[in-house]
Amino acid sequence: MVSFNLLVAICLSYVLLLFVVAYLAERSAARDSSGLLRSPLVYTLSISVYCTAWTFYGAVGSAARSGLEFVTIYLGPTLVFIAWWWVLRKLVRIGRAQRITSIADLISSRYGKSNGLAVLVTVLAVLGTTPYIALQLQSMSLSFAVFAEAAGQPTSQTATGFWLAVGLAVFTIIFGTRSIDTNERHNGVVMAIALEAVVKLLALLAVGVFVVWGVASGPADIFARMDPDLLRAGDIFSGRWVTVTFLAGCAIICLPRMFQVIVVENSHEAHLATASWAFPAYLFLMSLFVLPIAIAGMAVMPAGANPDLFVLTIPLSQGQSELAALAFLGGFSSATSMVIVAAIALSTMVSNHIVLPLWLRANPARNPVGDDVRVVLLQARRLSIGGVLALGYFYFQVTGGTGALASIGLIAFLGVAQVMPALLGGLFWTGATRAGAMAGLLTGFTLWAYTLFLPSFDGAFLLTQSVIESGPWGVAWLAPQDLLGVGIADPLVHAVFWSLGVNATVFVAVSLLSEPRPLERVQSAQFVQVFGGAGPRAALRTDQPMEDLLVLAQRILGRQEGIALFNTTARAQGRSGLPEPTDAFLDRLERELAGSVGAATAHAMMVQATGGAQVSFEDMIAVADETAQIMEYSQRLETQSAELSATARELRSANEKLRALGAQKDTFLSQVSHELRTPMTSIRAFAEILRDGDGLSADELNRFAGVIHEESIRLTRLLDDILDLSFMENGRVQLDLEDVALGAVIDRALRTTQAHVSERGARILRDRRAEGIRLHTDADRLGQVLINLITNALKHGGAEKPEVSISVEQVGDAVTIDVGDNGRGVHPSDIELIFEKFSKLSGRVASGSAGLGLPISREIMRRLGGGLSYEGGAGGAVFRLALPLTGPDQIQPVGRLEPA
Repeated sequence: MVSFNLLVAICLSYVLLLFVVAYLAERSAARDSSGLLRSPLVYTLSISVYCTAWTFYGAVGSAARSGLEFVTIYLGPTLVFIAWWWVLRKLVRIGRAQRITSIADLISSRYGKSNGLAVLVTVLAVLGTTPYIALQLQSMSLSFAVFAEAAGQPTSQTATGFWLAVGLAVFTIIFGTRSIDTNERHNGVVMAIALEAVVKLLALLAVGVFVVWGVASGPADIFARMDPDLLRAGDIFSGRWVTVTFLAGCAIICLPRMFQVIVVENSHEAHLATASWAFPAYLFLMSLFVLPIAIAGMAVMPAGANPDLFVLTIPLSQGQSELAALAFLGGFSSATSMVIVAAIALSTMVSNHIVLPLWLRANPARNPVGDDVRVVLLQARRLSIGGVLALGYFYFQVTGGTGALASIGLIAFLGVAQVMPALLGGLFWTGATRAGAMAGLLTGFTLWAYTLFLPSFDGAFLLTQSVIESGPWGVAWLAPQDLLGVGIADPLVHAVFWSLGVNATVFVAVSLLSEPRPLERVQSAQFVQVFGGAGPRAALRTDQPMEDLLVLAQRILGRQEGIALFNTTARAQGRSGLPEPTDAFLDRLERELAGSVGAATAHAMMVQATGGAQVSFEDMIAVADETAQIMEYSQRLETQSAELSATARELRSANEKLRALGAQKDTFLSQVSHELRTPMTSIRAFAEILRDGDGLSADELNRFAGVIHEESIRLTRLLDDILDLSFMENGRVQLDLEDVALGAVIDRALRTTQAHVSERGARILRDRRAEGIRLHTDADRLGQVLINLITNALKHGGAEKPEVSISVEQVGDAVTIDVGDNGRGVHPSDIELIFEKFSKLSGRVASGSAGLGLPISREIMRRLGGGLSYEGGAGGAVFRLALPLTGPDQIQPVGRLEPA
């Protein structure tokens, strides 16, 4: 006999195995190295989350109570998957195109991205799934109780259900909210669910084989023991039989967990083709031994035994404790997989459509570049998972877990099926409106709660037993299970008739009476015509001229951009005015629109504008206005973010520049000290020689005196540079302005530097015709700048065969002079420092000065009303002088002029 403690150990070991599988699957998905994760096999097995404890345990109970009615639970999904080409394929395609994350997201997107509608669907889904979660907790508690009683260790179902809810919440939080995935896929959970699908199938098949060939001697023996009343032919295709089949078909689409695995977790549309036959085959195997187990249980188990537990109690009664433990593990897998996926799906809906909008509304001044939204979503999903399981446990505790498992499941099926009219209408009817969907859902949800959900508490919650039996205030025609005295005896059929019937009627009526918003019409075209594709476009209608497309382009792209696009195309076509509406132009316009509003919306707009859809141009303009408002707000947020980022970059750059300048200042002081000390040392040494130099020859006296003279000139030049820079920075420089020929100034500068040119064997490149320009400036100061730039090019260029080019170009009322070399140029990290007065790039180029030439030249050019800038160059350094022709008083100083 398997003891209760051993059973708990088996469960913990199994959960640990699921943890390991989920962890390895997530690691593999992160490395994008596992083809198995995206295989149709795993996808099909994940859909088996439909087979919960209801189908594992409750189907046998349903067969024992109602004969072949249990087949409807499998028949409905089978029919839907056989017809996958019409509905499921469309759902998956829309889910991928619209990046849908839940069934609430789908409904919201279809009806104009209405968050109010998403909230309604979310609330309905939570309440509709609550009985289903309670069913799983009940089934697991009952199965634990079976083993506990067999081992003489009775347990409290309430306590067991509580700890099961806590454990499932922990597992779901760990692997369902590890991150906010862009496509909301959960590879680890899906792989764990696929493993559980295999376990529960093998467990049920093992019990079935034992019953047929262990308890009985074969299929003939089993069916010989069957009660003739079990297969009541009149029950097949009865009103209830058709109703349950219909609900099961709706559930495979509308249940949040089923939408999660079929649509959201789908990685390739082609997987549906495999699932269309593989999933019905899985359901067939799950249902294969349901009737034999029910027959055997009724034959061998004592009267009054719970038929929902025959899968466990039959092996235990036959002394097959190990098989019973395997069956328990199968039921445990069925329940846990459902709860995990349902909690993930519901938490996504609650966080995305309820918590986050409320939080954003409560925090309008939040930092747009912060990562707080991600944190809020993760925390909201974790709390939502706990809340969903708490609601399931509350329902389980209030109802006492006394109802048949199948009946509890059908309550949940009808609750979520209220989404079906709005869903199918949105997929196939462009006239469906948000108002119609909202009205239909509200009426259907209210009637479901009143006619089926609240009566399931048996008078323990909101509705008393007298109200359930006699109606409120004793008004019989308002009785929840005989509304208006229609005489439908079956509570489920009665609830389906009223809730779904009124839901669909109100949905259609209000949709016909209401006008959809422009955005709803655009979304309806994308949903209904999702398989339309781009295709060849029809010619523009005569009532839809090109002027309208120009207006649309201006609304989306901006006035100037829209006009420029149309003008450019017209010129390319050799036309004046508006362009010809060719396919090439329409393709280009769609691509331009897609850059602003997204590919899907842009394509929908173009299809509608060119006659491919039923949305008026005025509606598209309204959508464009809405889009423009959204884009304006988005751009404001992006601008704020960009400004903050730019400020941060500027601060970092300024800080780095200050550090570099600090180091350069220290180097400058050291260099100036060295530059001053060197000539002064030479002057002092040779002066002492002359003072004490008795017996020196005349040649030696002349040579030593010449050295003293040259060093004095060098020292004077250095001091002049420092004083020059100081005077210019303080505005005390005097300019001698005159009309001069630019060519003459350049000639003078080259004569001054001729010694350096000859020494290095340099080649001077210039265009004398371009230099025939007269300008009003200080010729000496301009020549000083040119001398400095030519000298730098010769001394620091670093080329083996130096070349110095001087290029002159007149730009309006200004002239630019480019002085370039064929050397190594300036290192990119030094460009910002070369004009600083403390900068000296001695680490990369040889230098024999204090590094004041370029700062002085820059200040001279500023005083002359122009500027000096570094322009780089393909094969060396290029410095550009820009100055006005008419002198510094007539034109504002410029920092940089671009060539024409």
